[in-house]
Amino acid sequence: MATVERKTVEQIVEAIGGGENIASATHCVTRLRFVLHDEGKVNKEQLEGLEIVKGTFSTNGQYQVIIGQGLVDKVYRELVKITGIGESSKEDIKAAAEKKLNPLQRAIKTLADIFIPILPAIVTAGLLMGINNILTGAGIFYDEQSIIDVHTQWADFASIIHLIANTAFVFLPGLIGWSAVKKFGGNPLLGIVLGLMLVHPDLLNAWAYGAAKEAGTIPYWNLFGLDIAKVGYQGQVLPILFASYVLAKLEIALRKRIPDAFQLLLVAPIALLVTGFLAFIIIGPVTFAIGNAITSLFVGVFDNFAVIGGLLYGLIYAPLVITGMHHTFLAVDIQLIGTTGATFLWPILALSNIAQGSAALAMMFATKDEKLKGLSLTSSVSAYLGITEPAMFGVNLRYKYPFICAIIGSGIAAVVITVNKVLAFSIGVGGLPGIFSIFPEKWLPFFFGMLIAVIVPFVLTLTVAKIKKA
Repeated sequence: MATVERKTVEQIVEAIGGGENIASATHCVTRLRFVLHDEGKVNKEQLEGLEIVKGTFSTNGQYQVIIGQGLVDKVYRELVKITGIGESSKEDIKAAAEKKLNPLQRAIKTLADIFIPILPAIVTAGLLMGINNILTGAGIFYDEQSIIDVHTQWADFASIIHLIANTAFVFLPGLIGWSAVKKFGGNPLLGIVLGLMLVHPDLLNAWAYGAAKEAGTIPYWNLFGLDIAKVGYQGQVLPILFASYVLAKLEIALRKRIPDAFQLLLVAPIALLVTGFLAFIIIGPVTFAIGNAITSLFVGVFDNFAVIGGLLYGLIYAPLVITGMHHTFLAVDIQLIGTTGATFLWPILALSNIAQGSAALAMMFATKDEKLKGLSLTSSVSAYLGITEPAMFGVNLRYKYPFICAIIGSGIAAVVITVNKVLAFSIGVGGLPGIFSIFPEKWLPFFFGMLIAVIVPFVLTLTVAKIKKA
């Protein structure tokens, strides 16, 4: 078995352009990640013809080869032995890949590097909120009553679940501050402090800002004759992002200029103090206004042009995944949830994942290739559970028409749910379990959207497959 594995890995190296074409390599849970000197030397057909290779794609300066969970570890170890390259960390790979990116790609990658590490906390919060909503939602199991209305002994249980689930959103700037300052090269612990500072209980809660403004009761600091609104930034994304950048760069600059003996006493206090003042005087008010404008723009489009907005996002989401630009909408989702308490974008993402899984599943019935049958089945299950890469890159994009059929189904399903104003209260698992992140009163229209995302891509893919063989 070891000899066969070594031979297979040698074939991967050959197809990738040889060991001399590999600048650096690492792996994640399912994929080998290469930074190559010349991607033009890759023999994609030869590479994807290997039995253990489930698919390939290039994104953000990395050439990625899908192997599968567990097996990828063994393949990578053998790859290191064969090529003689040192084992690279994901950070090394990211740094090497980033050199090949243009400014827009770097900006998108930066957003991804900031928000992806905090996703587990957000998704977990969404799943727990789903449990809470099942317990507290009226009319789900009883007419005009919730479970806790009928079974009052469950009320405190639901209350504790709500507290646990809501924590990630209440202290969201703390999570973003940790990840953003770390990404920008500063001390992530200072990022946490900065984020929590922006939601300190002494500040007016951002969610009460509108009512306080209307009532004329917004509190102010008087700073040498300058009135500064004493407002928090709960649920806001942009203030902490920009403040984190300033904090990290200021910290780096101070560490270069202050002697080591005085750094503990001076660097963190000066960096936090200066950034804090800038955050409340300039960064916060300006980015708060920008964030609200972005929210109003998206809400306006989906309120007034639901069909067009839903169709466009449903059609373009999967192509955005190929480019990596879908990560920019993660920030928009979080901003929408923080500002309005819900997002209409994320439900479309969940349906797009389901549609990709359905198209891949159809290929299992359309092909006689046993390898493709197995890959189609396993990758469709993965997509239905929110992981679309094996289905999208391993099956659908390889044959093109399943991918097109999937985005058609996704677009139609997106129209149905946006017209019915389906909203998610959180980012959750982006597949069939996504229904638990939808407000209970919108489960029925979302379920119809799910049916469309399952049936339309499946039928279209099978039909096109039969026509192609005819």
